[in-house]
Amino acid sequence: MRSRYVVRISPNDVGRRVTVRARLRGAEGEPAATDTVGVLRSWADGLLEIERRDGAVTTVAEADLLAARVIPDR
Repeated sequence: MRSRYVVRISPNDVGRRVTVRARLRGAEGEPAATDTVGVLRSWADGLLEIERRDGAVTTVAEADLLAARVIPDR
């Protein structure tokens, strides 16, 4: 059985807590992904900014999204 990734967030979810799995740009032919959990602070010009619990902001390109969803607040 294979997993199916689904992106279930949109720009309307700015301000909500999300979890995002995104493709890493690395060596060609090597599948790699990273997960980020935090508050979606912005989604503009194809870039998402997610503020993690430690206050660091991660930028993710919309084109690199593999899966994403809104999650409950802590």
